[in-house]
Amino acid sequence: MMSLHPKIIDLTLGRVWALLEALDHPERALPPVIHIAGTNGKGSTQAMIRAGLEAAGKTVHAYTSPHLARFHERIRLAGALITEAHLTEVLDECYNANDGASITYFEITTCAALLAFARTPADYTLLEVGLGGRLDATNVVDAPELTIITPVSMDHEGFLGDTIAKIASEKAGIIKRGVPCIVGPQHDDAMAVIEAQAARLGAPLLAYGQHWHVSQERGRLVYQDEIGLLDLDLPNLPGAHQIQNAGAALAALRYLGLPDAAFDGAVQKAFWPARMQHLKGTPLNDLAPHADLWLDGGHNPAAGDALATYLRGLPKRPTHMICGMLNTKDVRGYLRPLAGVADHLTAISIPGEANTLSAADTARAAKDVGLIAQEADSVETALRQIHSSEPNARVLICGSLYLAGHVLRVIE
Repeated sequence: MMSLHPKIIDLTLGRVWALLEALDHPERALPPVIHIAGTNGKGSTQAMIRAGLEAAGKTVHAYTSPHLARFHERIRLAGALITEAHLTEVLDECYNANDGASITYFEITTCAALLAFARTPADYTLLEVGLGGRLDATNVVDAPELTIITPVSMDHEGFLGDTIAKIASEKAGIIKRGVPCIVGPQHDDAMAVIEAQAARLGAPLLAYGQHWHVSQERGRLVYQDEIGLLDLDLPNLPGAHQIQNAGAALAALRYLGLPDAAFDGAVQKAFWPARMQHLKGTPLNDLAPHADLWLDGGHNPAAGDALATYLRGLPKRPTHMICGMLNTKDVRGYLRPLAGVADHLTAISIPGEANTLSAADTARAAKDVGLIAQEADSVETALRQIHSSEPNARVLICGSLYLAGHVLRVIE
């Protein structure tokens, strides 16, 4: 399938529409759709909504990208990851229906997911945008039940534009006529674009700070909207930014009219790998048995800010980063907020990834923003080095979802 188009990313919807027509339009037969776009927090918000719906007894399809360890992670059918046999069946059907026409890997696999969703009964379908929104392959449902836009920040500038406003315009492309849109915290420029698009389409907005509020108070999550107040446990997904993601998820569940069990489930039962995931009892822990080991896939400046905030809130401990990044990312922008939090960085190249930034370039960028940095040839080597010099350190493996995926495959 990857040979069907010369580019990995080529944003347009024409090829998707052609294949969906050849498949007899599965996108028109989906269970009610909740469509989620944004720069940061899409996956976590989707995970919380799914946990909330399932806690209320609903069955849920979920589509997300990229995968970390296995492609099957992208397609969850009525609560379970798609099986090898079912995945093979829908991929073959899409490949044959496409009949050799030009189409990207993400486009044809998205069509396969929609085909599987349309043929499997469920109460809801959660679709996470792959890149942008307006021209993303998931943006083919005319009348979703709800759309959600999580915080918009700088990322993928080469595809989406070089300003917050331009990127927000692409994200706001998922807004549909008359369909309510839940909006997480936004930069003023992004909010202005989203509000203008919603006004053009007569789409009601349910916006953070206007229609709903969420905060952490005395070790609890407090959410409030026009219906009333919710006093809940803090999200089990770690990090202050998860308070805002939980707020968007709760706003969605409130709009859908779910019972209280959904709200508790959203904050208590969500799981999203490689988002400040605490690693325990893995082969990597054996290499540094006294270290406090974490994994995070964030890779843009906003993610760096969130990560630094979380680390500052942890008990004082020497902190070492093992970092690998793609050459398409703002490496210095990601690392700059972490320079005041981490004591040391070991740079690696991401194994098996053609677009990895070299360990030398990552180390150079780290030094540019004030971090003490060295290089290693692998995560395992970096852990051994850290263990020999500071065995009780906190160690954060970070910088890329592709590096996170490599780590998760190693520890499976």
